[in-house]
Amino acid sequence: MAEQWWDPNGKFRPLHRLNPTRIGYIRDRLCERLGRDPKGARPLKGLRLLDIGCGGGLLAEPMCRLGAEVVGVDAAERNIAVARLHAGQMELPIDYRHGSAEALAGQGETFDVILNMEVVEHVADLPGFVDACARMLRPGGVMFVATLNRTLKSYALAIVGAEYVLRWLPRGTHDWRKFVRPHELAACCRQSGLRLDEFRGVSYDPFGDRWLVTRDLDVNYMAITSKV
Repeated sequence: MAEQWWDPNGKFRPLHRLNPTRIGYIRDRLCERLGRDPKGARPLKGLRLLDIGCGGGLLAEPMCRLGAEVVGVDAAERNIAVARLHAGQMELPIDYRHGSAEALAGQGETFDVILNMEVVEHVADLPGFVDACARMLRPGGVMFVATLNRTLKSYALAIVGAEYVLRWLPRGTHDWRKFVRPHELAACCRQSGLRLDEFRGVSYDPFGDRWLVTRDLDVNYMAITSKV
């Protein structure tokens, strides 16, 4: 499993292709807020960061290398085993835990930064999940959310295209009915005391085989929320 997670041309290739775009966006937006140089050696030093749904650690490890104190949590125990193994091989001090955001919130954990990347479209209780995240966010803290919009375009591209035509993902990976429209996410955030600061789209460039940050929210999009 560790070899599969970290093989850039294997079954997790779509995440590897998406990762540079996500990492750059998170790093740059945090540095803008903190007045730090995003090109510095460890621009996220001093920040405690939670990666929810961390999988094998594809985001957690870069965040650690950027200087953050990283906690990664995942509901799948074998993902945590993979992440721990790889972090150990890379000699990265990441605190990986098998569990849920709700359990961490119940333990009184707090963070400066929370990453919810491709998670909210899978949870059973979206308002409850967002509320648990809000409780863990320190005053002035920032939460990044990446998810899929519930549109006809997203059904055509993310379900039919990605799962059936291109076979980037196993069939049944996503349930289109659980995709989250931006205004629905914004409402959950407001109810939990979070301010919605920004929406940005994430669009695939087939000619460059890369993902780009855009203003098109029709399929994939990212949001920044903060606790004031």
